[in-house]
Amino acid sequence: MPKVLSKPSYQIAAIATVVLFFFSSLRHILFKSGAYDLGIFDQAVYLISQKEVPISSLMGFHILGDHAAWILYLLAIPYKIYPSVYWLLFIQSLALSIAVLPLWQLSKLNGLSERQCITVALIYLLYPAIFNINLFDFHPDVLALPLLFTAVLTAKKNNNLGFILSILFILGCKEIFSLTVIALGLWLLLIEKKRSYGFLAIVSGLIWFIIATGIIIPFYSHGEAAAVHRYSFLGSSVSQVSSNIIFKPWLLLGHILTKENLEYLVFLILPVIWAFSFKSLWYLLPAIPTLVLNLITDYQPQKDLTHHYSLVILPFLMLMVIAAVVYGKGKYARIWSLVCFLIFAKYLYFTGNYINNLDTWQATTESISRIKDNGSVLTWPEIVAHLSQRKEIYMALDESKLDNLEKFDHILLNQRHPGWLSSPEKISNLITKVQKDPNFQLDYQKDGVFLFNRK
Repeated sequence: MPKVLSKPSYQIAAIATVVLFFFSSLRHILFKSGAYDLGIFDQAVYLISQKEVPISSLMGFHILGDHAAWILYLLAIPYKIYPSVYWLLFIQSLALSIAVLPLWQLSKLNGLSERQCITVALIYLLYPAIFNINLFDFHPDVLALPLLFTAVLTAKKNNNLGFILSILFILGCKEIFSLTVIALGLWLLLIEKKRSYGFLAIVSGLIWFIIATGIIIPFYSHGEAAAVHRYSFLGSSVSQVSSNIIFKPWLLLGHILTKENLEYLVFLILPVIWAFSFKSLWYLLPAIPTLVLNLITDYQPQKDLTHHYSLVILPFLMLMVIAAVVYGKGKYARIWSLVCFLIFAKYLYFTGNYINNLDTWQATTESISRIKDNGSVLTWPEIVAHLSQRKEIYMALDESKLDNLEKFDHILLNQRHPGWLSSPEKISNLITKVQKDPNFQLDYQKDGVFLFNRK
């Protein structure tokens, strides 16, 4: 029996992991990672590893109240060995890269040669969203990417246990992936004629969606799912939004037929546009729930290749790519993918946006090193993920919520580069306020960076 995976597949995955991890780590070292979402997940996973209740001080509730992502409990295992935010960055880079392995096997199952498999793998890795998502802090969503490829692969190979485990872990990454699993089940049932796998996916996805959105998230967050407000024109709860999408689809038209959505679809499709045909559109069926949610919201980050919201569409675009290569397309696919990567990937941030605070880099590094305990910290958003392994950490954003400084043990601020959603004026006012507070003393000051410690 011929080997399905060959040496190049592992080499490509290993090189991609190293490259992606290098760039995400560099971004973090340059103090450009954020509280949303690297700081949030680092704090939660750290608390889990310490057998503490993972209540995010940034959100104000248990981490399961965010997206019911129980897979975070598994991510806490390496934190028990050595707690470091770099675990999350590495796991994210690894997940994005090892998706090449099941993708390679799917290519082989469709009769592609090794050279063609390499082409498909490169098309996937050069898809701009892969590089961009890897830079955008951390999200457990990325773990679903190789799992979705694996779910399709195991269903095609009639691997019952592999399929069940894939679906189980996909659902554990984010509650909204229940809809993707349901749509995947419909695809397996109607197109692939895998009835038992299709029914299993549909039922498990439906059950988890009800449990996650109706029980787990409300219980831990004391409210609705995190993104419901992005669809307020459809209702104020998950049940209302779901009901109106199904029974009042005309409400969606005004939100779908927009210039922003046209641009989004162009950006989404352009890197693989050569693979599109009417014969292959059925491969996109499992991507419909995510695509619809991205189209009908007014939340702009869901309509680009920079953020992670289009992540679960990618596996099904790649299935379409495989089909196109089988039909003899893709002669210049590698060149086209490289061109799209050079245009849409955010690597140029490292020559501009990511190095605009180098003048305070040393001062920031030194000030962070002076915080040696696990006391509560108030700081600017880009520093949160460097100090988030504690029970309480807060962002210096809303001045109205900073009237009482008693809950802070350390206050670290950058007057020159105040950070996301802030301004030099706001930080100057806050510094003046802390200086007047008799309970704090200035511990460090250099290049506009101030560290105050409680006396």
